[in-house]
Amino acid sequence: MNNERVTLAQELHDGIAQELVALGFSIDQVIAECSDIATRDSLRQIRFSITEQIERVRTQMHNLRAQDPLVVDNDDSNQYFEVLRILQEIVRNVEKHAEAKNLLITLSDDGKGGVWDKPGSFGLAGVQERVKNLNGGIEIESDGNGTRIVLHIPLDR
Repeated sequence: MNNERVTLAQELHDGIAQELVALGFSIDQVIAECSDIATRDSLRQIRFSITEQIERVRTQMHNLRAQDPLVVDNDDSNQYFEVLRILQEIVRNVEKHAEAKNLLITLSDDGKGGVWDKPGSFGLAGVQERVKNLNGGIEIESDGNGTRIVLHIPLDR
């Protein structure tokens, strides 16, 4: 078995995985002491997310220790995952370092356009709801030359 893979699995176990477990226990303690139902429900959702992350880390540790060769998947879903991580890091840096009052995100594509609410589809509605929950605004322009979406999110400081 590849020593680098084992070492990385050990580091994941002793580092991130243990920190996530400790964080989960801390949240469990706060939930037990919390009397506000809405806050307790929000904390439970965070706890569920932490549990999911723990499981992901454990799966990755198992995959690293497996004898199977590592497979690099170059399909579109991997590309979208990477773009999501890039955007996540940029937004995190704005939050942490920029001392900004507003965040303006513009996304555009050169596709066929035609963005509209489709019956039985809640993707666009979900985006609009999330933007509204952040007291933000969204502009959508879509025609045969593509789509342009502008998000304006006030950053409460």
